[in-house]
Amino acid sequence: MTRDLFRPLLPLVLSLNAGYVDTAGFLALQGLFTAHVTGNFVTLGASLVLGTSGAVAKLLALPVFCLVVILARLLSTALIRRQLPALKIILGVKFAFLVIGAALAIHFGPFTNGDAIPAVVTGMVLVAAMAIQNAAHRIHLASAPPSTLMTGTTTQIMIDLADMLQGPKPETGTPGARFARMSTNIVAFALGCASAALLYARFGVWCFVLPPALACVSLFLRMTTEAESRKT
Repeated sequence: MTRDLFRPLLPLVLSLNAGYVDTAGFLALQGLFTAHVTGNFVTLGASLVLGTSGAVAKLLALPVFCLVVILARLLSTALIRRQLPALKIILGVKFAFLVIGAALAIHFGPFTNGDAIPAVVTGMVLVAAMAIQNAAHRIHLASAPPSTLMTGTTTQIMIDLADMLQGPKPETGTPGARFARMSTNIVAFALGCASAALLYARFGVWCFVLPPALACVSLFLRMTTEAESRKT
């Protein structure tokens, strides 16, 4: 019963955290996207044209993200081979990165120069945390909607909505369940974005205290469902 209750909550908490970290990073680190890293191509171009800071971090974000995803995949494979709780351990590593990122942001922030070494290091730590979450989600929660990249999710929701308006088709079945899951994930992501904006405006870099707390909730949800699985 507990497993059935908590299982769908984990992707929602991950989406909430991703939206929060992405927005907080964008506001605190001169327009750096920590979760939606390909968006940094756009902000990099804007930085170069407008002469604003943060170009270094935006250049580094994608290669750092890719490297960490590779390492997360290798770690997950090794843990599974040893019959260890891969997802729980990987979420724990993400929690550690978020704690480090929060400590760096609070100690060195606010960041007026996005190209300064403390800002770049803080940004890359947060990028690494979101890369771990992306990898963990794709590897271990593939059936759940994505927790960070919402463009494709929004597209699928609109396709499902159009199909629902036309009525169920034999080849696709009813899209209602998927529509509900994906819509809820987008709401969670948007709530994370809004919360980060409000808390950054009120508390500045201290807003980075919340992502590790949300990561703890993710770990609790995973540990709870894992324990219930062993009982059944």
